Amino acid sequence: MDGWKSLQSGLANLNLSQSANKFTKGFQSSVQATKERLGQVSQDEITELPQEYKDLEARVDALRNAHLAMLKITKVYETEAYDYPVQIQESISELSSTIGTNFQNFAATNLKGTPLSPGATAPRPHLEAPHKTLPHALTRASHTASQLLISTPAGDSSKLGKALAMYTQANETISNARIQHDHAVQDGYLHPWQTTLGTSINVAMKARQAVRTSRLELDAAKQGLKTASPARQEQARLEVENAEDDLVQKTEVAITLMKTVLENPEPLKNLNELVKAQLVFYSTAAEALSGVQGEIEELSVAAEGEYRKSRDH
Repeated sequence: MDGWKSLQSGLANLNLSQSANKFTKGFQSSVQATKERLGQVSQDEITELPQEYKDLEARVDALRNAHLAMLKITKVYETEAYDYPVQIQESISELSSTIGTNFQNFAATNLKGTPLSPGATAPRPHLEAPHKTLPHALTRASHTASQLLISTPAGDSSKLGKALAMYTQANETISNARIQHDHAVQDGYLHPWQTTLGTSINVAMKARQAVRTSRLELDAAKQGLKTASPARQEQARLEVENAEDDLVQKTEVAITLMKTVLENPEPLKNLNELVKAQLVFYSTAAEALSGVQGEIEELSVAAEGEYRKSRDH
């Protein structure tokens, strides 16, 4: 029992000693960093890191900034409505459907057993919300415009109505391709791109921070050795040696991690997936529009001919 108490006491003292040592190192590093920032430490008193390390730092910074620059724009692919016209409001029919559904849900929950209860009325089918993309908006707008023209007397002969119907058909194809494009971009480019930034690049950045902290501890220990009393010279010298070993180890780890990040082929693969998705989408859009443009042009030429002919009489 006494042995167990002695062990507990020893562990407690060890933990306290380690915590105190860690706090002291952290405080000394903060003081060292502040002095360097204020220019109170000469350049020759700051430990020089290997040139290979500094070159890798610059390259990793460039890679990280490249990821951030692309993400700043391509994050829009996370949401479907990135190109949806902001001024478009929900139509009255959509709004009425939403209000009716909400009232029915309210009645079923709160008016059960009253004369206003909906009783056993079958629930209204759930209507899928319309996609909010520019191609879908163009599809709906051109369809509405076409129906307005065709539904009038003699509307069957409306060349503009027919052209708008063709344009609607093309935009339906483009709309479907747009949804497939966004999914492909999210899965093949956006999510992996974000993962690279948040994992391997972030790990390398943390390793670099560990190197900076270790370098500050070493330079603080060197300053401590200069001002150490004769009785503490040996201890201060040992602290410098330990700090040097720690810096060498952490620098080697950081170099390895930075090289791994820079050699990683994933970003190139991800960018290729983005380009492929865009190529498929724009090719599909071009094909769909080409398929109707000739017919719309024929209608346009015919309408212009009829107009000129009517003016000649």
